[in-house]
Amino acid sequence: MSVEIGFYGIAALLVLLALRVPVALSMIIVSLVGITVMFGWSTAIGMLSSTPYEFIAKWTLSAVPMFLLMGFVCFHTGLTSGLFNAAKVVFRWLPGGVAISSIFASSGFAAVSGSSVACAAAMGRIAIPEMVKGGYKPSFACGTIAAGGTIGALIPPSILMIVYGVFAQVSITQVFLGGISIGLLTAVSYSIVILLVSWLRPDIVPRQATDARNISAKQALIEIWPVMALGLLVFGGLFSGFFTATEAGAVGAAGAIIIGLVLRRLDKKAMKTALLETLSTTSGLLIIGVGASMFTLFLSLSGLAGYITGAVTGWEPSYLQLMLVVVLIYLFLGLFMEPFGAMLVTLPVLLPVFELYDVSLIWFGVLLVKLLEIGMITPPVGMNIFVIKGVAGQYASLVDIFKGVTTFLIADIVVVALVIFFPEIVLFLTGS
Repeated sequence: MSVEIGFYGIAALLVLLALRVPVALSMIIVSLVGITVMFGWSTAIGMLSSTPYEFIAKWTLSAVPMFLLMGFVCFHTGLTSGLFNAAKVVFRWLPGGVAISSIFASSGFAAVSGSSVACAAAMGRIAIPEMVKGGYKPSFACGTIAAGGTIGALIPPSILMIVYGVFAQVSITQVFLGGISIGLLTAVSYSIVILLVSWLRPDIVPRQATDARNISAKQALIEIWPVMALGLLVFGGLFSGFFTATEAGAVGAAGAIIIGLVLRRLDKKAMKTALLETLSTTSGLLIIGVGASMFTLFLSLSGLAGYITGAVTGWEPSYLQLMLVVVLIYLFLGLFMEPFGAMLVTLPVLLPVFELYDVSLIWFGVLLVKLLEIGMITPPVGMNIFVIKGVAGQYASLVDIFKGVTTFLIADIVVVALVIFFPEIVLFLTGS
C-alpha cells in the first residue's frame, strides 16, 4: 500500500507542476499529504518542522551565497566587461571570430558567476549588438549567446554543482574539476559549429573578421586582470586543497568586494543590488532544496525508491540503455522545468539506481548539469532564450532566437554522447 501511495505522490507532483505550481511548494504539499496518509498528521508536521533546518544547516551550502555574491559583485562593478575584448584579441582572426570570442568570454564569465542566466544576460548586452553590426544574422547572434550562457553552469563555480554535491554527498571540488572538462568541451563544440556555419553559410556568419574595434593584447590584459587575479586566488586555493569549496566562496566574495573598492567601482548602490540579488537567489534555491529533502523522505518511507531500484534490477538494462532513459528523462523535463527543480525532483529516484550500477556519482553530477543546461535553450520555456529576448529583443523574435540556437543543440547532443561513451573526459581531472 505504501508503494502505491508513493506512485500516487509522483503522479500528484506531475499534475501540480503541469498546473504551474512552484516546484518547492509542489514537493512540500505532496510530501505532507503522503506522510499524513501513511503515518498521520503529527508525523507529517514533525517532518515539516525539522526538515528545513536539517537541510539548510549544512556548512557546505554556505558556498552558494558566497559564490553568488562574488558573481553579482563582479557583474555590477563591471569587472567582467573586458572579457569579450580579451577574447577577441585571441580569436578575431578566425572566420566567425566575434561569435567564437563571445563563447570563450562566456567561459571566462562563468568562472566568477556560476549562473547560466547571468552569463547570457551579461554577454548578450555586449556581444549581440557587435555581431549584428558586423554582419551576423541576428537570430544566429542571439542563439550563440543563449547557448554560450549555458557554460555558466558548467565551469566552476557552478551553483547547480554545489547543490548536487550536497544532495548526493560527493566532493564538490571533484565535481568542479569534472565541470572544467565538459565546460571547455562545450565551448570548443560551439566554436566548431560557428566555423562550420561560417564555411557553409557566409550569409549567416561572415567569413572575414569585421570587427573594427581592434585593441592590443596589453589593453585587453589591463581590462581583465581583476578577473584573472580573482580566479587565480579562488581556484588556485580550491584545487590545490588550500581552501574548501565553502572557504573558496568566502574568499572569492571578499576578493571581489576588495577589488571593486580598490578600483573605485563598488559604490553603495552596486553593493546593495548585489546583496539583494544574492539573498533573493539563495532563498529561492534553499526552499527548493527543502522541498526536495521532504520529497526524498516521503519516497523513502513509502518504499518507492527501493521498489524502483528492484524493478531496474529485474529489468537488467545495459549501461547504454540506462543512460538513454536518463538522457530522455532530462531532455523531456528540460522542456518545461527549470534546472534546480528538475534535478531535485529526480535525484531521490535515480541516485539509488546509479549506486546499484556502480556509476561514478561525480561523473553523473557533471553529466546531469550538462543535460539540465540543454533545457535552458529548448522550447517552450528555455530560460536563456527569454533572457536574450529581454536584453536584445530589438534584433530577433523569440521564434527566431529558438531557430538560431538549433545548431548548438546538435553540438550539445554530441557532447553528451561523448561523455557517456568516454567517461574519462570528465574523470581524468578528478583522478577518479
